[in-house]
Amino acid sequence: MQLEKTPTREAVAGPVKSAARALDLLDEIAAHGPGTQLQLSTRLQIPKSSLHALLRTMTARGWLQTDPTGSVYQLGIHSLVVSSAYLDGDPVLARAKAVMDEVAAATEETVHVGRLDGADVIYTAKRESVHPLRMHSAVGRRLPAYSTSLGRAIMAEMPEPARHELVPDSIAALTPHTTTDKDAVLTIIDQASVHGYAVESEESCMGVRCFGVALPFARPALDALSVAVPISRLDGGREDFIIETLLSVKAKVAVMHDNSMVR
Repeated sequence: MQLEKTPTREAVAGPVKSAARALDLLDEIAAHGPGTQLQLSTRLQIPKSSLHALLRTMTARGWLQTDPTGSVYQLGIHSLVVSSAYLDGDPVLARAKAVMDEVAAATEETVHVGRLDGADVIYTAKRESVHPLRMHSAVGRRLPAYSTSLGRAIMAEMPEPARHELVPDSIAALTPHTTTDKDAVLTIIDQASVHGYAVESEESCMGVRCFGVALPFARPALDALSVAVPISRLDGGREDFIIETLLSVKAKVAVMHDNSMVR
């Protein structure tokens, strides 16, 4: 009788490489936009011959689609279907809806929820401002966590060594006002830890100041809520009111979490 061979690590890893390439392709187009087969091959360092079959398969399954010329590839409708299913099924976002509605009603400004993903924060939910002048942003947008109030609020809940790991030595400016010195960013996050909320002024969007607090639905907190306000509307004690509203909501969420843990 011939014994069956145990699959080697290389054999097991073989199919994963194809899956990784498919995911890399989705990430690349999501981050840097559509491209032709040649452009995507260059951007991803994948041979054109290997990429051709991958593009054909993903287009047939709806993950990708082409422009009218059939030569430029972009994300397909199935990417939206899966993204929507993620948002609908996420338990934190389900719990955050009432919190977002409360803050949006009180402030009448743009409200975001974001989640830490590596050194970035991704917008996972949004409530629009009632005012015509508002911050232009979208669910799914990814920004460096250390340059946003959302990311800074989350990092402020972490031990100092973890903060150091998430703030790079070299920081690329998103706007002329972005803080690009690592020590200065860490000092800002330290202050957020002391005060319980984080602030970012025109560092990710010109003309807008954002205030953020961590949402302690879990420990450690990986989600945060922010209010984005055009600086022109921050007068007459409005900034203090927004901060007080956020701190009140944060305290309420913390109590809810602690009570749920006791049960």
